[in-house]
Amino acid sequence: MPRQVFLFDPPERFVAGTVGQPGDRTFYLQASGGGRTVSVALEKVQVSLLAERLEELLEEVRRRGAGVVPAVPPQELEDTAPLDAPVEEEFRVGAMGLAWDGESEVVVVEALAPAEGEEEVEPLSDDDEGPPVLRVRIPADMARAFVVRAQRVVAAGRPACPLCALPLDPEGHICPRQNGHRR
Repeated sequence: MPRQVFLFDPPERFVAGTVGQPGDRTFYLQASGGGRTVSVALEKVQVSLLAERLEELLEEVRRRGAGVVPAVPPQELEDTAPLDAPVEEEFRVGAMGLAWDGESEVVVVEALAPAEGEEEVEPLSDDDEGPPVLRVRIPADMARAFVVRAQRVVAAGRPACPLCALPLDPEGHICPRQNGHRR
């Protein structure tokens, strides 16, 4: 069966978001444009790492002068709206790829479903066979806006315990630093 590629070049909107309450949230990447919306599920740590690596990539491009990269996202690209409903998961992300296309001066973000069996699939490849992939090509200013929102989404979870840094649950918290007991 041929590979399913969800391509947005460029999307009208590309965001990270969640569904659910802190402590029980599901994280998504969502791209929309041309009358369609694609949502893929991923882990909180994947959203955090994507934002971190994207920030590093943009700084490297800016440092080298390889493209026009704004220091901060333009105000008009700030996106605080919830994910577009209904949020229907196309697949769960296994691997991600990130690249700078210097010719077009865009960032390429790729999210792949886990490969079947033990085969390993290279991100950012155009193989006809392989797992489904969400491929998004966004300009640098839109990438900056994505980073800001993704960092905000990740930070919006449960507050951290001041002693052990584990998330505090509304029902209570057993802190390993206090051996599970209050002093």
